[in-house]
Amino acid sequence: MGWVSGIAVYIVIWWLVIFMVLPWGVQPIEQGDVEKGHAASAPLRPRMLRKVAITTAISAVLWLIAYAIIQSDLISFRT
Repeated sequence: MGWVSGIAVYIVIWWLVIFMVLPWGVQPIEQGDVEKGHAASAPLRPRMLRKVAITTAISAVLWLIAYAIIQSDLISFRT
């Protein structure tokens, strides 16, 4: 796998993982605490920096697994 395709695979894995990690630990705002202009369904504390860090770590592990499988020719992507 070349470096361009390696980066592309990592980006695809990262985006898939971020959408899986986003709902973790979400607590909606209580009805009385909603300020004017805010959505009632918005999370109380989204903790995005933590979720991005978790996503990056999980994606790195999954990318290493994908890289090992591709490099070992366990699954061939060539015709």
